[in-house]
Amino acid sequence: MKLLIVEDNLLLAEDMQTFLQESGFIVEHTINLTEACEKAFVYDYEVIILDLGLPDGNGLELLSELKKRRINAGVLIVTAKDSIDDKVKGLEFGADDYVTKPFHKAELLARVKSIIRRRNFDGNNFVEVNDLKADLNTSQILVNDQPLDLTKKEYDLLLYFMYNKNRILTKESIAEHLWGDDIDQVDSFDFIYNHVKNVRKKIAKVDGMNSIRSVYGMGYKLFEL
Repeated sequence: MKLLIVEDNLLLAEDMQTFLQESGFIVEHTINLTEACEKAFVYDYEVIILDLGLPDGNGLELLSELKKRRINAGVLIVTAKDSIDDKVKGLEFGADDYVTKPFHKAELLARVKSIIRRRNFDGNNFVEVNDLKADLNTSQILVNDQPLDLTKKEYDLLLYFMYNKNRILTKESIAEHLWGDDIDQVDSFDFIYNHVKNVRKKIAKVDGMNSIRSVYGMGYKLFEL
């Protein structure tokens, strides 16, 4: 899952980015409002971690534009200790939650995960589609109560299918979700086929249903049966 950090304090941003990457996320970083808008309006992010005090404007401007454009990204605002007005305004503008500086990295991670659960999984730690069951606490997916032996990318791919059940996912959207916006520099997305094939094989190995189908000329879809 992909996150965007909008923070002009480079030391803090690098610290957050390293920690969240080690926690299994793809994390991109920008230091100002202009670059944040360029990224947020072009690429898809699960959560945007947004500092409101940016060198070229207020982060609330980005929140307002996200709402106008109906961009479906969770927003965690980062505020100074005594900025009660910023917290209130941020929530009124559509932010999902806030964290106050200074904060522990464990709190940051917990709030990011909570936003993802609320937005994609109705606040549940378990997600079920057909015979697939994802445990978000352990980052494990089971088929008929048997755990699948998935790589990190395969887990992220299957979970992406699960919370987009019955939607067609293009190879481009899958690649961007799993590898970030740098992936748009590649010449071909054929490697996605191999990842999908491996996931299907592992599901079949434990007698699971083949509910990931190819949609000719478009991509893939996980059908809820």
